[in-house]
Amino acid sequence: MRSKEPKKFFSPEESAQIVAAIEQAEKLTSGEIRVHLERKIKSDAFEEAKRVFEKLGMTKTAERNGILFFLSLKDKRFALLGDRGIHEKVASDFWKIIRDEVLQNFKEEKYVEGLVAGIAKCGAKLAEHFPYQANDQNELSNEISCS
Repeated sequence: MRSKEPKKFFSPEESAQIVAAIEQAEKLTSGEIRVHLERKIKSDAFEEAKRVFEKLGMTKTAERNGILFFLSLKDKRFALLGDRGIHEKVASDFWKIIRDEVLQNFKEEKYVEGLVAGIAKCGAKLAEHFPYQANDQNELSNEISCS
């Protein structure tokens, strides 16, 4: 049984796998991807994800092309949020397709696999619209954040 405490939910090896997936995805794009864990939320997962998105400074990327994978552990809620730059460029069903795939993995308790697959797909889509440039900088941490 997994801990519902965000800092203990993933083992160090699992956290490293997720961070490696983020790093791999970001090698192809100027976009930024974050994963955030909350113990429990009091409101809608999407609304909480928007709050965390702001708190993490994700709206301050140069091209507004950040993506957040947001998980609330105790109440088993998930949200996927993309900033304006990427949201304007993807098809309307893009977010739903990724979300549904991630959630299917979560239902099977394949949390790492779900996140890694979703991160890879988001990274590929970011690379289509925001390819890596020689002067790109990693604007946001790749580490999993918790609160």
